[in-house]
Amino acid sequence: MQQDRIDALRHLALPPQQLLVGGQWQPATDGRTLAATSPIDGSTLCTIADAGAADVDRAVAAARAAFDGGRWSRMAPAERKKVLHRIADRIEAQQAELAVLGVRDNGTEISMAWRAEPGSAAGSFRFYAECVDKIMGEIAPTPEGTLGLVHREPVGVVGAIVPWNFPLMIGAWKIAPALAAGNSVVLKPSEDASLSLLALAQICLDAGLPEGVLNVITGTGAGAGDALARHPDVDLITFTGSGGTGRRLLQASAESNLKRVYLELGGKSPNIVFDDAPDLAQAAKVSAMGIFRNSGQVCVAGSRLLVQRSIHDAVVERIAQVAQAVRVGDPLDARTEIGAVSSTRQLQRNQQMLAQALDEGAQCVCGGEVIRPVPGGTYMRPAVLTGVQARMQIAQQEVFGPVLAVTPFDTEDEAVALANGTVYGLAAGVWTGQLARAHRMVRRIRAGVVHVNTYGGPDITVPLGGVRQSGNGHDKSMHALDKYLDLKTAWIQL
Repeated sequence: MQQDRIDALRHLALPPQQLLVGGQWQPATDGRTLAATSPIDGSTLCTIADAGAADVDRAVAAARAAFDGGRWSRMAPAERKKVLHRIADRIEAQQAELAVLGVRDNGTEISMAWRAEPGSAAGSFRFYAECVDKIMGEIAPTPEGTLGLVHREPVGVVGAIVPWNFPLMIGAWKIAPALAAGNSVVLKPSEDASLSLLALAQICLDAGLPEGVLNVITGTGAGAGDALARHPDVDLITFTGSGGTGRRLLQASAESNLKRVYLELGGKSPNIVFDDAPDLAQAAKVSAMGIFRNSGQVCVAGSRLLVQRSIHDAVVERIAQVAQAVRVGDPLDARTEIGAVSSTRQLQRNQQMLAQALDEGAQCVCGGEVIRPVPGGTYMRPAVLTGVQARMQIAQQEVFGPVLAVTPFDTEDEAVALANGTVYGLAAGVWTGQLARAHRMVRRIRAGVVHVNTYGGPDITVPLGGVRQSGNGHDKSMHALDKYLDLKTAWIQL
């Protein structure tokens, strides 16, 4: 990652962005557009097409025609595998362009985006390319004279709705396994970060993905997103985002064709530090960045720090030191450790949640100020709050910003009760030097991912998914394929 290369790409002019329908780039039917605004400095990067119901109809029809025509769904697995590998090759060849484009769009620090966006996306396409020719059926143990076969078949048309925080990474988590299974996809990026996924769509075409197999409709959630969720010819919706939107997607499914809906929703993830943690300095440093990286805009962010009372003050002091020393600034400067908040709307929410926490009795140890390291941009210093009680909104509701809520505990049972004391169950962390305690905590905490003596970092080989109001289904790993495959029984009398 070279700064001069980043600087050469940061000011490239971008043309108006269009929809991809049936392999053709085209404007919205009614010509409507939205401005793509950069959180780095508030500038307008370009316009994106604002799709409506008619555009969704065309995109779904193209996906259905491609699926029924069999040019991808019935392509030999070895050939599909080659196409997915070519997509990964092209992502890697354009890593700098994709990383900088994404950062200009959503403000993630380039040091993280370089790995987490194109780096991760290429890895996802490679992983699922290798899965294509390993999707096996079954022969059932039937009585003599009868043959029972279990076929695994693609679902059909997949609607994928992707958020703005890591669009390329999360988009690949959904697109790659859906394609590997033989489905066609209609992709709806967030209106706040569409550019890198539009670039990925062109890469897919250039790599030989047949026309109509991947379609991209940009626009608002209330417009394009709702139309996709309600479309009677979409077989499945996969979504990452807020709980409120997840509920609306379930309602849309119930009111349309009862399509399957898989949801990766919010979290209020507990990160628990016991007094026998092997390295408190490391625990504090990793825990701090487990909430502050990408300005706290990470689904699994460890936004609640539960600290055993005997070490509470020492851990808070160390984390405050990290928060005060971390470099917040231009996300396209490779030295920056925390980039921009994604939008003015999100920055305002961060400030409102922080103010409410203080009103309820929490104390701000450091941070929380709105700053302007780049004029016109949206930036905030990381905030550390102490005196947070379980009943407070800051301990119950997801902020999705760089705000850490710290709560002391005395016993292991109390830590478990606090950890499980929200409606969420996405991720958690445990810091302890006792192997037995680590295993007990992994079993007792209600979360889809539990980190031990670290926070963050699970790769594509393991699943990501939540329980309770953090959602259902899984992205990543071989298990993600389960969403995109139907089981069909053949019962044959010989």
